[in-house]
Amino acid sequence: MHITTIGLDLAKNIFQVHGVCSDGTIAFNKPLRRAQMLPFFAKLKPCLIGMEACSSAHYWGRELRALGHEVKLMPPAYVKPYVKRGKSDAADAEAICEAVTRPTMRFVDIKSKEQQALLSQHRAREVLVRQRTQLSNTIRGLVGEFGVTIRRGLDYIRRFARDKNTDIEMSLPEIARDIIQSLCQQLLTLDVRIRQMSQAIVKVARTDHRIKLLQTIPGIGPINASAIVATIGSAHQFKSGRDLAAWIGLTPLNKSSGGKERLGKISRMGDRYLRQLLVVGMSSRVRTARAHPDRVDPWTIAILQRKPTRLATVAMANKTARIIWAVLTKNEPYKPHAAS
Repeated sequence: MHITTIGLDLAKNIFQVHGVCSDGTIAFNKPLRRAQMLPFFAKLKPCLIGMEACSSAHYWGRELRALGHEVKLMPPAYVKPYVKRGKSDAADAEAICEAVTRPTMRFVDIKSKEQQALLSQHRAREVLVRQRTQLSNTIRGLVGEFGVTIRRGLDYIRRFARDKNTDIEMSLPEIARDIIQSLCQQLLTLDVRIRQMSQAIVKVARTDHRIKLLQTIPGIGPINASAIVATIGSAHQFKSGRDLAAWIGLTPLNKSSGGKERLGKISRMGDRYLRQLLVVGMSSRVRTARAHPDRVDPWTIAILQRKPTRLATVAMANKTARIIWAVLTKNEPYKPHAAS
């Protein structure tokens, strides 16, 4: 009998496959080694394959699609309710097979190699930025033990690391001085690597049409636009701009009951990196609005007058996410007059 649906539980070496026939009977639930994966699916007739969206899911999705199968990725949090009892590879594969057939299930688009390559740049840059932040805090804490204070901000810690005060150095014990000098040198090296990584992202951004379109939106630069395109592609998997904003985690939590609508804080359930980039981009727009009110739209001015700065920044990021969806799906640059 023809196998119609397969739940595939991904792993590094041992994969679990759960197959179901057209009449609902279980055809198999067995493990496969990595080398057996592609030959096994090459022998099967085209069917629906469900997988959880994890680090290697996009690679296997592309490979299985090339064999003619229909592959769908699902967020792991949406698959978990279908696990009956306990946790094992066999139970997980069965739950994936059940979840992929649900009509209300939400799916994740399979990324291309080019999208994953762009994302690798952003992931590497994000790691370097975190390391630089850790070093900055460490240097501030160590010199603070000796009564030396450094003002908050990257420019001040960078200036301290580059042009260290001789009087401060002489007042420190030799052991502490050597340690701080070593950390300062490491901070400067990281700073150079981050700049090089940012320049590489900007260079790639100049060659992509969709990234250029996104940069027509106020508050969206080459790094933001590159991360958006690398993560969501053409955005056609979202039905509306609100769906994209909800996926990023910028829409409020709905706790309505008994006919009473109660909206809380933003969900923060989506992509943390994109949410962070959008909020930071809108923070720059807030500074522009305060310094040059004539350069921003009336809606931005009005919400800054009504709401606290942080709340207004998140609201602006929410609106920008909806504009991003419109720009990508229509394949047209942002038109501020039409949008207002």
